[in-house]
Amino acid sequence: QAQLDESGGGLVQAGGSLRLSCTASGRSFSSRAMGWFRQAPGKEREFVAGINWSGGATYYVDSVKGRFTISRDNANNTMYLQMNSLKPEDTAAYYCNIVTSIYTGRPLLASWGQGTQVTVSS
Repeated sequence: QAQLDESGGGLVQAGGSLRLSCTASGRSFSSRAMGWFRQAPGKEREFVAGINWSGGATYYVDSVKGRFTISRDNANNTMYLQMNSLKPEDTAAYYCNIVTSIYTGRPLLASWGQGTQVTVSS
């Protein structure tokens, strides 16, 4: 089955930037809406941003709006999350998934990747 792998996380100071990547193997997600999720310690997984199949429509939750940019490169079967002006509150493990709606962020695949850890120091 399709496997989604996240990368690009790391430790940064508040105000810094990171770019996360989500790559798919086995099956293409070029015709699918995609989304980024994050999970902080002790918290439920949270939908962060969504992007439609072509990249022409995007959605962001209020907490990241204006700071994060979601994009995709269907030719390379890759989705990105550019994170600028990072805050300690952004600290979490970040995951990607196919979504049924870029606005509600309902994940489609039951199997999640290992995620990539983002830690923002104050």
